[in-house]
Amino acid sequence: MQQLNRVRNILLLLVLHLTLYAQKPEVLIITTGGTIASQTNAPLIEGSELIGAVPDLQRYAKVQVVEVFRTGSSKMTPAHWLRLSHFIDSVAQQQPQLRCIVITHGTDTMEETAFFLNLTHRHSLPIVLTGSMRSSNEVSADGPANLIQAVRVGIHPQAPGKGVLVVLNENISAARDLLKMHNRRVDTFGPDQYGYLGFVSPDTVLFYRSPLRPHTLDTPFDLRQVKELPNVEVVSDYAGFDPEILDYFYGRPNAGLVVSTFAGGRISAGVTEGLRRLTPGGKPIVLASGIKSGWIEGTFSQRRPWITANDLPPNKARILLMLALTQTNDPDKIQEFFHHY
Repeated sequence: MQQLNRVRNILLLLVLHLTLYAQKPEVLIITTGGTIASQTNAPLIEGSELIGAVPDLQRYAKVQVVEVFRTGSSKMTPAHWLRLSHFIDSVAQQQPQLRCIVITHGTDTMEETAFFLNLTHRHSLPIVLTGSMRSSNEVSADGPANLIQAVRVGIHPQAPGKGVLVVLNENISAARDLLKMHNRRVDTFGPDQYGYLGFVSPDTVLFYRSPLRPHTLDTPFDLRQVKELPNVEVVSDYAGFDPEILDYFYGRPNAGLVVSTFAGGRISAGVTEGLRRLTPGGKPIVLASGIKSGWIEGTFSQRRPWITANDLPPNKARILLMLALTQTNDPDKIQEFFHHY
């Protein structure tokens, strides 16, 4: 009799466990490589191995894992962005039961991928990017904690409607505001001058604000049928800039240029001369402040024949110009995109 009771209790516990597991939210984790998947002096580890090393994830969600590609984020290209975007769109249509998608990503270009998805994701399904500053086999590796926090944020009831989010070091950032500030510290990401959206504590997820700039479903940038993005290049201004550099880049096979300027949009005599002799009505030129957390006055473009990026840094200005060029070549309309997004 005791043996039967023991077996019955085990079966009841098993049924209870399966019932609780079935009630957990479903989460897809997309792995792409990066430091979170790296090992010192060894190749990047495969996505399922990365997630399998964090069994505590199962406390919060039923987790699927898909590796879309495996690369250091310094090797990321617009082709990777499109591939990721198309894959997410397919998954969102095929698996409406998903609560969120978490993407593991290297930190070098995380702010770019996040901003790109923030402008192009066509579903209400939350997307959260995360990564790490330390390799997976370092002492005090930050990847596992960041991954768990990202899942907890993604399944939180207040996550939908806030655009693409980035979670690292217990901070929740809006994709538009994210800036990498250090190449090693675990608190590398700052939220620009606008502050974090919220924080992750051991017990709860706390949101304090929402982004006001339109994103995801509220943008016109539907790339589901787009096979290739317009090529946009970035030119950096500096003391003693030679205007022939701008001539060269303007003559290359690109659709537009971003000029990384001094603070407030001020430019060297060389860039001034280079802009002066460019063909009016040609390729769009965007001026973006090269100073982190810098911005260019909204009236700046009214006095000069080019587009201003407002508060977007050059790498994000490039992304918005690429997307704008899928809609129009009109500089006035492109300027409106920069004012709006």
